[in-house]
Amino acid sequence: MSRVGKKPIPVPAGVKLQIGDQLKVEGPKGKLTVPIPQGIRLEQQNGTLEIKRESDAYAALHGLTRALAANAVQGVSTGFTRELDIVGIGYRADVKGRVALFTLGYSHPIEYLLPEGVDMKVDKQTHIVLTSFDKQLIGQVAANMRALRKPDPYKNKGVRYTGEVLRKKVGKTGAGGKK
Repeated sequence: MSRVGKKPIPVPAGVKLQIGDQLKVEGPKGKLTVPIPQGIRLEQQNGTLEIKRESDAYAALHGLTRALAANAVQGVSTGFTRELDIVGIGYRADVKGRVALFTLGYSHPIEYLLPEGVDMKVDKQTHIVLTSFDKQLIGQVAANMRALRKPDPYKNKGVRYTGEVLRKKVGKTGAGGKK
């Protein structure tokens, strides 16, 4: 049984909360809204936000709402980062304004338009650092970039998350068949 929903969310200084039919979170990094489902209510007391539920029938929504609210508070105050590595000879990335350019071994470079709220920095042409205040958005952008050239299980080439462990497969052997 999860107890995520019962944990209070500390609200840092500089973060404003507005509770209505949805929770509006505003901070130095940006603004986010979190939907509040029926059966869940929010209470703000001396620097913390508590999520309460009417009955045990709303247990799953209780934990979900608490997690979404905590991610929104953390996002507008400190933000989130995702890091990607590009592995392969001639594979590289570059960023020009809101457009990311990828050279990933295809016959053409790939242009990826960054959505509002996501910033990209490229180190040494093969290490990408994404920053945003919206955890869902940054995760989706990182997944879309990884999907441009998924890591190959035979050569380990492609775009991968930093620290992602890949299982390398053994290629086929040359000798075989009838003699």
